[in-house]
Amino acid sequence: MAPPCTRWHAAVYFSMAVILAFIAISMTLRSQPNNESSQSRPISRFVYLGASRTLRRAGFTVIATLLQLSPELFFSSATTTLFAIKDSAISNSSLPPRLLKNLLRYHTSPLRLSFEHLVNMTQGTCLPTLYQNKKIAVTKIDEKERSVEINHVLVSHPNLFLDGPISIHGVLGPFSALDPRDVNQGWDIIQSPACDANSNMVSDVPDAKNMVEWSRIIRLLSSNGFVSFAVGLNSVLDGILGDHKGLKSVTIFLPPSLELEAYPSPLLEKIVRFHILPQRYTTRGLESMPARTLLRTLLHDQPLEFTGTLDFMKELVVNGVKIVAPDIFSSNRFTVHGISRAFELDHLPTPVR
Repeated sequence: MAPPCTRWHAAVYFSMAVILAFIAISMTLRSQPNNESSQSRPISRFVYLGASRTLRRAGFTVIATLLQLSPELFFSSATTTLFAIKDSAISNSSLPPRLLKNLLRYHTSPLRLSFEHLVNMTQGTCLPTLYQNKKIAVTKIDEKERSVEINHVLVSHPNLFLDGPISIHGVLGPFSALDPRDVNQGWDIIQSPACDANSNMVSDVPDAKNMVEWSRIIRLLSSNGFVSFAVGLNSVLDGILGDHKGLKSVTIFLPPSLELEAYPSPLLEKIVRFHILPQRYTTRGLESMPARTLLRTLLHDQPLEFTGTLDFMKELVVNGVKIVAPDIFSSNRFTVHGISRAFELDHLPTPVR
């Protein structure tokens, strides 16, 4: 455990970084013309300070600080719903202030929406945001599990703050990619879903044939301490859904953690896919396999090798990594095995031909 002094300094440096980011955002807003309509309204200081305190207690420190210092960034309409992004998803990004400001406005809707409103919507409904004419989409609703996904991102902290015209919900990650290289190539970093002419339906709802309970998996992982892998999986889920529309079951080899900030987006997607098999294998199913069996993964042409069983420890080994928590989570659609460390991409077995 780090000494108290070290932790205190880390907290101070983090807060300073957030404040500097806020100052940079404010300077950008003052120095550039604003093409968005933003009719500021009076708002009780008590309300937004209360919202900031609630966010901070729930672990959304970055959004809490920005909300306290610059409430007008979020509250520019008569009613507001804010989808607060987890600290790790923002602190790991290298977005310049202007793009961070755009991203935050894309997570703010000029509607007052409680979680009950979201659950009772039709799947595919599009919602307006404060960023230009971009919309977000309710891409999945599970009334039985009481879960909602927006742009395929799970609402992890519903009804975090409700006060008068303001609703705040926590989400696992950003609603759009955080890759500033897109801007350098002339693309808008905010990639919103396509809606129909009536602006109430999206065209990219996940294929109904994909039966994997992704939202349940992500919720299980995040609520049991495997937040980094949950965030990584959630960030690459669109690609998985697009490439594997008929997927009916999966096996996930779950490492203790992933260093998300160490991987650029394309590499992170490869790493996450390399830990997922497009078929459900329980411990018993793995034990019945002969040693050196190659297991197909969601990373194209890059299998894992089932090494076998270590007789003296009675542990299963895949790609030289021990399964330390077999069948840690399981249903008839997925099985999750805890492994001692993440698989390494530079130690891949020979691809299946």
